[in-house]
Amino acid sequence: MKPKETKLSVGDWVEVRSKGEILRTLDHKGEFDGMPFMPEMFEFCGKKLRIYKRAHKTCDTVFPVRGRRVDHSVHLETRCDGSAHDGCQAGCLIFWKEAWLKPVSENSQVAIPRSEAQSVSPVALSSSLECTEVNVVARARTRGPVSGEPSYACQATQLPYATSDLNWWDVRQYVEDYRSGNVGLWQIIGGATYFLYYAISRAGIGLGRPMRWFYDKFHPLWGGTPFPRKTGLIPEGQATPAEMLNLQPGELVRIKSHDEILKTLNTASRNRGLYWDAEEVPHCGSTHQVLRRVNKIINERTGKMQEMKTPCIVLDSVVCQSRYSECRLFCPRSIYAYWREIWLERVDPSPAVQPLQQDEQAVTRG
Repeated sequence: MKPKETKLSVGDWVEVRSKGEILRTLDHKGEFDGMPFMPEMFEFCGKKLRIYKRAHKTCDTVFPVRGRRVDHSVHLETRCDGSAHDGCQAGCLIFWKEAWLKPVSENSQVAIPRSEAQSVSPVALSSSLECTEVNVVARARTRGPVSGEPSYACQATQLPYATSDLNWWDVRQYVEDYRSGNVGLWQIIGGATYFLYYAISRAGIGLGRPMRWFYDKFHPLWGGTPFPRKTGLIPEGQATPAEMLNLQPGELVRIKSHDEILKTLNTASRNRGLYWDAEEVPHCGSTHQVLRRVNKIINERTGKMQEMKTPCIVLDSVVCQSRYSECRLFCPRSIYAYWREIWLERVDPSPAVQPLQQDEQAVTRG
């Protein structure tokens, strides 16, 4: 039995159901409608939290990147700490099925009585074998029968199987973006205008270069960014530069200008294997605190842990807003942007800046 959709919106308060209630919604693989409940989520049971975004759609980064529809789900102000996945540092925003939540009365943060909450979002009991906490933990990390190499399963690796097709031209998703509070009306208008402009610039009728020049020249008039789809200047195959600032959590840094960063990228928009995405352009020139250094993440396509030869930097609250991604416009997943240290500078510079000389490394995240 599927729960009745309650149309929770940004800013609404909910209470995460108890561990026992949630386990009764899961199948023997620890999933509900294909979406895994991860061990890291147990710590939030019984807590009252605010809706960050309505997760009615998302981006699938397992197969060729695309937009996907998600049913009866929201994002709370919660991220995975990787504790059950050998310390993966991706910090992904967690998906919460409405069956795992109870609405909370407006402004009071007091839970609605159980009978009323269930009438809004009833718990769907599993029709298969009852799931236990052991099942949930075991599903997160397994070992190959021959190699013994660990393999990981999480919401990110399973996302294609917990979602359905969503075409970018399906206008209903943008109506839902607005009605849920995910995106403001001006953002939707701006996104539509950008993609119309971008499509004309790529139409092969000789307008590409002058349109990009016009965009760069006059973007301050509408409060926008420089044209975000520029590529780097270094020929592909040549080494790209790097610096080691040894940035630590809590330090204040400024993101360099777009033009400065383009000088560190090859024509495939990569620096030492890390892809520079158009979604990072709006943050150029802004100042933020370092959240952490990222040394390892789970590769969502393989389920294997990927070690980084050179750590990337994650900045506090600097996430993908999906403003320029045509197949996943306004995706609410809010993936952290990864930064090379050469793209950053200390607000209070340290004299110790060490150039890196090692070979190109193939670490990608885009």
